[in-house]
Amino acid sequence: MTRTRKAVVLLSGGLDSMVAAGLARQAGFDVHALTIDYNQRHRCELAAAATIAKVLGVSRHVTLPLNLRQFGGSALTSDIAVPKDGLTDDIPVTYVPARNMIFLSLAMGWAEAVGARDIFIGVNALDYSGYPDCRPEFIASFVATANLATRAGVEGDGVTIHTPLQHWNKARIAQEAAALGLDPGISWSCYDPTPDGLACGTCDSCRLRKKGFAEAHLTDTTRYAA
Repeated sequence: MTRTRKAVVLLSGGLDSMVAAGLARQAGFDVHALTIDYNQRHRCELAAAATIAKVLGVSRHVTLPLNLRQFGGSALTSDIAVPKDGLTDDIPVTYVPARNMIFLSLAMGWAEAVGARDIFIGVNALDYSGYPDCRPEFIASFVATANLATRAGVEGDGVTIHTPLQHWNKARIAQEAAALGLDPGISWSCYDPTPDGLACGTCDSCRLRKKGFAEAHLTDTTRYAA
């Protein structure tokens, strides 16, 4: 397939971002993958992102350093315990302040620089409803702002942000990974990996992932400590 239309894909290394990138490739986009190294505690996902980018054969993979530990405010960027007691209806302490707004702004900057008018992000409003920056309302608002704040937008060639996983549950995402022929074990979801590099199996992200694969009746090749 000839790929001429460029897309910037935010590739964290997680299952959702892997599937979003796979869908962008399947749709015929020339994929430019952007991974943000924000000095997160689950740094295994950076290696996962590199592996996924290689497997998908992206045109370019940029890992951009951005040390959000300087700000803190999250269990992922400061010395706050990662919850292991299951999900609640509150915004969890694993929420990183304004993370998706920051990441989308960086993706927008790269997209405009390389002439891409499409950005893919693997946000999900069902499994992660506690995160305000995963909601459809936020994405729509960001698109409007981006098209006001960029040369491309002002000149009538604005950006489209694709959120193909927005209303899928984790089981549906696991099924799509299988349909795309992607090994789930090359992705990383755990927020609190063990010293020997295993997924903890008990943090919120691990719980959601394991539940999704069980509901989809699929095998998750991730190595779990619990």
